[in-house]
Amino acid sequence: MKNISILGSTGSIGTQTLDVVRANGDINVVALAAGRNIDLIEKQIVEFSPELVSLWSDEDAKELENRLKGHNINIEIMSGIDGLKAVASIDKAEVVVSAVVGMIGICPTIAAIEAGKDIALANKETLVTAGHIIMKMAADKGVKILPVDSEHSAIFQSMQGNKREQVSKLLLTASGGPFRGWTREQMKGVKLEEALNHPNWSMGRKITIDSATMVNKGLEIIEAKWLFDVDIDDIEVVVQPQSLIHSMVEYVDGAIIAQLGTPDMKLPIQYALYYPDRKMLAGDRVDFSVLKQIQFEIPDMDNFRGLALAREAGKTGGSMPTVMNASNEKAVSLFLNRKIAFLTITDIMEDCMNRHKLIHNPSLDEILSIEKDTYDYIEEKYM
Repeated sequence: MKNISILGSTGSIGTQTLDVVRANGDINVVALAAGRNIDLIEKQIVEFSPELVSLWSDEDAKELENRLKGHNINIEIMSGIDGLKAVASIDKAEVVVSAVVGMIGICPTIAAIEAGKDIALANKETLVTAGHIIMKMAADKGVKILPVDSEHSAIFQSMQGNKREQVSKLLLTASGGPFRGWTREQMKGVKLEEALNHPNWSMGRKITIDSATMVNKGLEIIEAKWLFDVDIDDIEVVVQPQSLIHSMVEYVDGAIIAQLGTPDMKLPIQYALYYPDRKMLAGDRVDFSVLKQIQFEIPDMDNFRGLALAREAGKTGGSMPTVMNASNEKAVSLFLNRKIAFLTITDIMEDCMNRHKLIHNPSLDEILSIEKDTYDYIEEKYM
């Protein structure tokens, strides 16, 4: 029986992680952390009986405590960043699923690593902004960072049995999102509902918008740099609209190894939880008898400025990815609340990156300070 804790248990990755737990029956959930979805985490507690749970606000934590009295359940309930850290570092957990959205995932991930936990990482922002800190700390502690993103899991799987020095380049695949082939002129009037209508994947709202702007693929480039120790120039994005090829690795002899499958996030989640073993996973399979073609396209960097800006931030390095990521997080939040237009997301990113004074090797405190400064600037100028 493997013990895990989940950061972000009521989100898309968190709920699908619990689907995997439910289907297999040999994983014990010892701690859960969520944002504000009291109704869902109450149901999760009743079903999975964790020892510790955390919600973001004190008020929600107190409300949850009152609700659990009706179930005659008495467990430890915490809140805020201290609660996230406690869930991440609880003694019994062997693996921590980091599935919270945004830079808030950095501190609990660090707490988990310091406690010697392996990390099933679904939080891109942790490595995008603090990869130089996280990867060194994980190496020093002997902790595994197991990718949960479908693309990074595909690369990880495609590298098994091969030597890192034999890798020539990584090929990150992208669906192109709901606006593939559109011009910026066509995207001027994009509505929120259109941007949230991804053609292939069922994901959380923030990552779905990031996919629509293709910023998500830029974040994945930076994340891949840290996960697999490659240069940004050795990471190529390929648009593959059917989302059957999840990513590929090209080796020095020209061989390309790819991981294929139907678009189902439970596969990379389960692979991370059971690595290096594989388990049966129910679901659809690729049917090559009806598959007529697999399509490839070059990404449109001109109309999808977010991808170009994120790649530029990754090449610049230092504190620039933090500014890029923080400005995108804030801008996406404004778009989700219908306060800015769709194309203004990347306009805000570019504005913030242009005004930033680069720090070459930022500390954690500097990273968090840059995030706050970027948020403050956007609130003052755009709200």
